[in-house]
Amino acid sequence: MNRPLRLATAALTAAAALLLTSCGSDDDTSKDDDKIAGADGGGEKSSSPSEPAASADRPKIELPADLTYEFEWSKTGDKTKDAVLADTEQYLKAVDLAIAEQKPLHKAYRFYSEGDAAAGSQKFVQEYVDYKDRITGTKRYFNARVDVTGGKTAGLVYCEDQRKAHNKSLKTGKTEKASAPSKDDFVLYSSRLHLNDQGVWITETTTSDRGNATCQPQS
Repeated sequence: MNRPLRLATAALTAAAALLLTSCGSDDDTSKDDDKIAGADGGGEKSSSPSEPAASADRPKIELPADLTYEFEWSKTGDKTKDAVLADTEQYLKAVDLAIAEQKPLHKAYRFYSEGDAAAGSQKFVQEYVDYKDRITGTKRYFNARVDVTGGKTAGLVYCEDQRKAHNKSLKTGKTEKASAPSKDDFVLYSSRLHLNDQGVWITETTTSDRGNATCQPQS
């Protein structure tokens, strides 16, 4: 039996103490890709350049047509903060791409994460692979706050609304929806990121607080 999306996410939080969110091709399962970079706690972080690289060889992210996003955070006007938000958007989508393609070690999310965040994402994706599920519907993100230190490290806090996001069985094609809305459909996330030598903001850690009052709809 499939699980509601919020239960799958909660399971990740309990198992990995993080959250954001192999069976793939040889590109994703080479010997160098068998482990998540820095996941053992001693991995070195890439040194950041004095100026971000003009461009990076970013992975192409093409998601199923029935999965959409609403990022309700406007540009701050600060170039660095806006880059943190943009790369976080790509990281979130990359995790869902790994789920859709059923690849726990997908190179796309590992491009945007490392260490604990990447390890947590791997476990999250593996859970969907085990159940032969993927995500459908709309995922909404809002109330983002970015704090940057020294131009090379950042903290990000934001909310997710999962009311319109559901699990879809890859075996039957059926979509499972929660029986009723719940405060647990709303999740508060807190992430730590750093700027790598390609000018990409890399998520290092993400913790979650499901049902947090900060993210609940105003009555």
